[in-house]
Amino acid sequence: MKKSKAIKTSISILIILLIWTIVSDLGVVSSYVLPSPSKVFDSFLKMLKSGEIFEDIYISYIRVLKGFGLATLIAFLLAMIRVIFPKCSDYYENIVQFLKNVPPLSLISLLILWFGIGEATKIGIIVLTSFFPIYLNTVKGFISCDKKLLEVGEIYGYSKRMSFFKIRLPYAMSDILVGMRIGLGYSWRAIISAEMIAASTGLGHMILFAQQMSRTDKVIVGILVIGVVGYLTDRLFALIIDKALKGSEKNGWD
Repeated sequence: MKKSKAIKTSISILIILLIWTIVSDLGVVSSYVLPSPSKVFDSFLKMLKSGEIFEDIYISYIRVLKGFGLATLIAFLLAMIRVIFPKCSDYYENIVQFLKNVPPLSLISLLILWFGIGEATKIGIIVLTSFFPIYLNTVKGFISCDKKLLEVGEIYGYSKRMSFFKIRLPYAMSDILVGMRIGLGYSWRAIISAEMIAASTGLGHMILFAQQMSRTDKVIVGILVIGVVGYLTDRLFALIIDKALKGSEKNGWD
């Protein structure tokens, strides 16, 4: 099944490349707007030889990991407090719901005024973007725990904390991991946007600089690299989910 899917995907890619090549060769679109696949590939090879592409990938990847990790930690702690100490969540739940509707990129100007264009601004944007899907899925997993299991815990004399760690947390693991997977994808979207506005390094900055220099070929290289790196990261996380849940969770993304 997976081999068949890979073949079909390869065919689709070849068709896109063929159409792209034909459009470029016929001059339907200016080469300034849409360079040929060969020119894009040549630019990619030059960037590989110079090593600049690896540096940008590494910088963006580290930023994503930092922001995603921080967002996951904060989301888990707040979700845990909501379950173990329900009354405490009254102090922040409405604020979370309010911020959920505020586009993170609208806060970039404010973050730049507060923190400048340093790492804090980029990581802050990632946290604000990836936090909500992780938090909402984690809360859903905790709250939807089978009541019969909780009743069994009460029979054995479990406290709220013991019930949380021994019953709710294992039960919610699939929802938590799916939320983290969604949040990871959002992190990549956020970092590219943030780097295009407030950075001097990274893939987002590379694309913006190429656009300013009218290097459409480099812009396309940057877009393709982001897609590939994001896809590989997602597949790695999907593998972790599959191993952690022993293949019991099928979410339709495979």
